[in-house]
Amino acid sequence: MATEQPTYKVFDGHNDVLLSLRLKERGAGRSFFERSDTGHIDLPRAREGGLRGGFFAIFTPNPDPSDSFAGGFTQTENGYEVRLPQPLEQPYALQFTVGMLASLFRLAAESAGQLRIIRTADELDACLAEGTASDGPLAVVAHIEGAEAIDPALDALYVLHAAGLRSLGPVWSRPNAFGHGVQFKFPATPDTGPGLTDAGRALVRACNQLGVMFDLAHITEQGFWDVASLSDAPLVVTHTAAHALSPFTRNLTDKQLDAVRESDGVVGVIFGVGNVRADGRHEINTPLDDIVRHAAYIADRVGIDHIALGSDFDGAAIPQALGDVTGLPRLLTALQAHGFDDDAMRKLTHANWQRVLRQTWK
Repeated sequence: MATEQPTYKVFDGHNDVLLSLRLKERGAGRSFFERSDTGHIDLPRAREGGLRGGFFAIFTPNPDPSDSFAGGFTQTENGYEVRLPQPLEQPYALQFTVGMLASLFRLAAESAGQLRIIRTADELDACLAEGTASDGPLAVVAHIEGAEAIDPALDALYVLHAAGLRSLGPVWSRPNAFGHGVQFKFPATPDTGPGLTDAGRALVRACNQLGVMFDLAHITEQGFWDVASLSDAPLVVTHTAAHALSPFTRNLTDKQLDAVRESDGVVGVIFGVGNVRADGRHEINTPLDDIVRHAAYIADRVGIDHIALGSDFDGAAIPQALGDVTGLPRLLTALQAHGFDDDAMRKLTHANWQRVLRQTWK
């Protein structure tokens, strides 16, 4: 499949390449600095597609493979539902998280400046200003997806922040000390369980104080509203889609979208086929227009200043027409064909993330 030349610098809301590089079943052993056909991202393919940075997720999988998304999948009459995995032990999650963070630091050290771990808004702006869409350093923001590594006293939060953590999702789709993750279910609303615990409320306040971005991508609807009532930072959902177009629990209702706009926050549009298809099926023969449809709906609902990209590369099944990160120019062309002009494309691809991070980080 031919690749178009990238014209926009893309800063992306979510990828799982660090886990892909670590887990044997996802392609461990490949080099991030050599082009591969495994997974969705490596540095050569990132440059080919115009990816200049993003949130690199640190996610701790359940130690028992049967206690995972695939292990709890049940087909229903109209769709499916997935049993929530069991909670993780904090010491295990912390050990895994430190190992993942160390892997990121090693990549940066080996990159000779090609990969930079970003800790401030000025560093992000400077990194993205270098070079073109297809060259220049990769701007990496360390993000933890699911706060199981953090103790209720929040000691680990302060240490991880000092090490470079700048973005945190309090929950993945399983319960922990801070709140409840939204159950994977289709069709259904995101109102699948309780919200924040007392420890979760303390976590919101501490992240606000430290300037750690708080990501609401996997939290229940009640948890979303709990954060909205507490946080003094813009509301951010790094990788999701519109529930009005695809009634999947991980997608945002119109009311939630409106709250993101009112907080001057941002929504990252996910590429995962299960999020964007109207029928919720995990089929890779999904057209790029399904992603465009969600982007257009969200932009119309909240305004172009509050929408970005949140691919979920290396973490979700994406359309075959996209393939991997090298397919980004094809998606951007489809967005332009739909009517997103040059200013809208600049905001959508990177500028909105830059603005929200400058407002959030201390």
